[in-house]
Amino acid sequence: MDIHTNMPLKNYLTMKLGGNAHFMANASTPEDIAQLYKNAKSQNLSVVMLGGGSNLLTTDEGFDGLVIRNTLKGVEILEDTASSTTIKFAAGENWDEAVALTVEKGLTGVEALSSIPGTVGAAPVQNIGAYGQELADTFVSLEAYDSIDDRFVTLSLADCGFAYRHSIFRGEFAGRYAITAVTLQLFKSAPQPPFYKALEDYFNANNITLFTPKIVRDAVSVIRADKLPDPTVKPNTGSFFKNAIVEKWHLDELLKDYPDMPHYDFGDKTYKVPTGWLIEQAGFKGKLLHGMRVNEKNCLVLINESATSFADLAAARDEIIGSVRDQFRIAIQQEPLLI
Repeated sequence: MDIHTNMPLKNYLTMKLGGNAHFMANASTPEDIAQLYKNAKSQNLSVVMLGGGSNLLTTDEGFDGLVIRNTLKGVEILEDTASSTTIKFAAGENWDEAVALTVEKGLTGVEALSSIPGTVGAAPVQNIGAYGQELADTFVSLEAYDSIDDRFVTLSLADCGFAYRHSIFRGEFAGRYAITAVTLQLFKSAPQPPFYKALEDYFNANNITLFTPKIVRDAVSVIRADKLPDPTVKPNTGSFFKNAIVEKWHLDELLKDYPDMPHYDFGDKTYKVPTGWLIEQAGFKGKLLHGMRVNEKNCLVLINESATSFADLAAARDEIIGSVRDQFRIAIQQEPLLI
């Protein structure tokens, strides 16, 4: 394992901003990860795991610790029954390639999560979700290195504390576990309507009435390509803000002034309000703020058009958050993690 010093993190993060990592190393086996953590602990260094860099940001000061790039590879079918297939993916596998593999096998469960950038190991951290599916729907367990107890552990669905774009890995146990593999159970039944509205609209517009995992994947890929710019072409982190969750009394008050406000029942007398709609109503659609462009087709996305520092991004973020808060009394939240 080669350990490099003063590595520009912006070269590894899809937003292309931020300072240097004091140390950086690649880990190709779980044992590499354990050894790197032990070495860092002996030198009182903080550690961050890095996958595809599509859901991470860093400040202009960078990270005064060790960044471990997760490059673990491998796919293993653990069980194959008449109704389902259980597959274990190494954490360094590309997420979209993992989805493609399940679709090629005719399996249902993650096809709507197509074209999400990043690695398999990053998927549980924010419980990725899109178009009516989320990782927790097919999640069985994950394997990880526990940096506190210095041992490898297996965590179940219940252990991970999944919620909307949340898990223990970005909550109470942030930084404790280094995920090495993720196991999913996919199903051999066909996708069933009703689908998420954007998918329903696409199927209706294209007269599609037969549904397979590939048909859903293809539709999602087309929709995402239209609304979400390729981070390798236009630097971005995908959805920069989480969708807002409000209580019923708050929604009722908002609907008096904004009767056309889209909203979706989120359970427990709470409702999801699309943050992209809030940002658009606040007047930011297509605007350039401090070098960051609010995407014209999806206001959840901030594109680094000419920003040269994290400070530029932070200024744009704070301006949007402040305006939405003042207009709607909703405090929207950043989705990418800050290291």
